[in-house]
Amino acid sequence: MTTPYPFTAVVGMDDLRLGLLLNAVSPAVGGVLVRGEKGTAKSTAVRALSALLPAVPVVPGCRFSCDPGAPDPACPDGPHESADGVSRDARMVELPVGASEDRLVGALDIERALADGVKAFEPGLLADAHRGILYVDEVNLLHDHLVDLLLDAAAMGASYVEREGVSVRHAARFLLVGTMNPEEGELRPQLLDRFGLTVEVAASRDPDQRVEVVRRRLAYDDDPAGFAARWADEESELRARIVAARALLPSVRLGDPALRQIAATCAAFEVDGMRADIVMARTATALAAWAGRSDVTADDVRQAALLALPHRRRRNPFDAPGLDEDKLDDTLNESAGESSGDGDGGDDDGPGPDGGGGGGLPPQRDGDGGPGDTPRQREPAGDGADTPAQQQPGESAPAAPGGGGEQAAAKAAEPFRTRMLSVPGLGDGAAGRRSRARTEHGRTTGSRRPQGALTKLHLAATVQAAAPHQRARGRSGRGLVVRRDDLRQATREGREGNLVLFVVDASGSMAARQRMSAVKGAVLSLLLDAYQRRDKVGLVTFRGKDAEIALPPTSSVDAAAARLDTLPTGGRTPVAAGLLKAHEVLRVERMRDPSRRPLLVVVTDGRATGGPDPVALAARAARLHEAEGVASVVVDCETGPVRLGLAGELAQRLGGTAVTLDELRAESIAGLVKDVQSTSSRRAA
Repeated sequence: MTTPYPFTAVVGMDDLRLGLLLNAVSPAVGGVLVRGEKGTAKSTAVRALSALLPAVPVVPGCRFSCDPGAPDPACPDGPHESADGVSRDARMVELPVGASEDRLVGALDIERALADGVKAFEPGLLADAHRGILYVDEVNLLHDHLVDLLLDAAAMGASYVEREGVSVRHAARFLLVGTMNPEEGELRPQLLDRFGLTVEVAASRDPDQRVEVVRRRLAYDDDPAGFAARWADEESELRARIVAARALLPSVRLGDPALRQIAATCAAFEVDGMRADIVMARTATALAAWAGRSDVTADDVRQAALLALPHRRRRNPFDAPGLDEDKLDDTLNESAGESSGDGDGGDDDGPGPDGGGGGGLPPQRDGDGGPGDTPRQREPAGDGADTPAQQQPGESAPAAPGGGGEQAAAKAAEPFRTRMLSVPGLGDGAAGRRSRARTEHGRTTGSRRPQGALTKLHLAATVQAAAPHQRARGRSGRGLVVRRDDLRQATREGREGNLVLFVVDASGSMAARQRMSAVKGAVLSLLLDAYQRRDKVGLVTFRGKDAEIALPPTSSVDAAAARLDTLPTGGRTPVAAGLLKAHEVLRVERMRDPSRRPLLVVVTDGRATGGPDPVALAARAARLHEAEGVASVVVDCETGPVRLGLAGELAQRLGGTAVTLDELRAESIAGLVKDVQSTSSRRAA
């Protein structure tokens, strides 16, 4: 077994350590979501937490970790007779992003259930995580159907497995911990709200802190056991402090003044629902217990707000998470009625003699985001994946290749709600909410023989296949004699996510501020729609002499919005270069993910310039996409009394449809779905 990295050896990251430790003290806080750029030891810190948790008493032989003091009466391994329990270490169970539904909730043997009436159940990861930690790395990439199952279990404290009327239930109460890189996409709002706390981490820019991180990591890699032994005393002290805080927690008093501060803070920041108030109350109580106090103070309320509210204030994927600390202090002052009960904001690392977040660690500077590198002060990731709120309107990005006469980036117009834009036909891509596809979830459309493990039984088809053979199989009782060859898998139709690739003209002819502002507003609207429909998005721009991939295909629509926000204009219009670059992007993505179907959105006035015969070159590049059956839409940005109609000709060569910028502004590009489908249908015929 691999020796885990010691929790107390993690350099800095005070907010992260405090959030994890508060959940160890009070699991009712509801888990923690760790957001941050890659390579900041998010997973290392989370995996180190499990070694600090107290041992768990369980019923001997129970696969579902029942508490001997209060066993689950509905436990599939029960009923449990009164007996002495045994202790085991608290578990940390990892949920892989690509896990199947049966791996998460458990598998039911349908063949035995139909033939013998026996509920033969193999527990899944939710059963393993009961009374422990369920850890999801890259939680933002988790498939929607697994997210739904997690939400149900987190809400009810139990997991239900149902297969064609056969049902199994077991307790599933766990501490949910997730890590994610926001550049790779955001979480669904429902799952985001299930995390009690959120913290952001970023690599420190202080060379001394980075040196210490590297020094400790190299020492651990050379001798994991020896490194852990050197930190054993600190680990024991921190473990004892967690036990003491748990014992103190029931006696901590949360008075009316603190409750009023919590309610006033949640109301002032306009968070949805009441879960934020409850989580803040539990977090403030845990903070007091962690500091060894029996009363909740204003400082506890302030720190609880900084941990519990930032992720609950987002209204759309382009909003940056965070909290206005000046507004927070004003709200606490007003609700307290006197300044003496209000903290001065200097304890962002938590209360207690050691700052709360360190848990008895020796004072050190952080290599992964120290006390002075809080989420509110986070520096940009350096790859342009900032949210629009972090970008200054009108800020100019570096010049694109071959650019000439570059102008500063125009601010996007207000986004609007779009109607459905889908790819015609029936796909087999990842689950989403855009185009029709054969999926594991959705309405049942037929049956087939299972390929591999049976996941969704088609009961009627199975009975129909087994019925003619009952006499030959010697059926004598009430049960149906079912063989594996009789089982039928249900085929279902649902929705898939697509790859929406934007090809945006950033040449001089697009430089009119009003025009570019409208174009950006339209693209932002489609990006918001892509976020809601679980699409991947990519951005190709062309100007000057060449085209560039401004953003490779990604699930992070806010990263695409940030790149679009800083897009400058100027130079000639190499339409052919943009289409060829898009063709290369789609070719590579087709090899990576052949089941994800693309949708090409070209935003241009069609006035190809530069090089010999640029219009003919653009036409040949367009035919490459048509030959491969790529669904396309061209947004005609040409304005003025005289229009050449070049964008419309480009759309014809792409085998797609075109819409003028005026039509786009008046209604929505997504209204073209019928035109896209009809055009593709004619082409297929």
